[in-house]
Amino acid sequence: MIIEPDTPFAQELGFTSDKFVGWLAKQEEYIYISFIESVDRRQGNLSKLFDRILELGYSIKVPAPLGLMKNIVQKKGFTQTEEPFAPEHGIYDPCEVWVLKNNKILAQNGGFVQTIV
Repeated sequence: MIIEPDTPFAQELGFTSDKFVGWLAKQEEYIYISFIESVDRRQGNLSKLFDRILELGYSIKVPAPLGLMKNIVQKKGFTQTEEPFAPEHGIYDPCEVWVLKNNKILAQNGGFVQTIV
């Protein structure tokens, strides 16, 4: 599922157009952060987005981060892994993916996400 800024779910995450341009993706319990840019750099918007995603019970994946993003994920404690690039399209080449797993357990409850501690 693609998450565009200012949609209801994006607003819940804090992913709004006054802070970011680009989009996120949700797949199962993961929020993928890839094609985004902070409108006002060095204001902590990305760190707040990470914190909010984790607070809501999701884990985070950042595919192939470059430059500053790579430094940020390393400092935030993400783990470097590899995944097939796009197996749904028959592309199984490995892709670098940095993962920050949430310590909480997600449970689906009638379409709503409920965090269990």
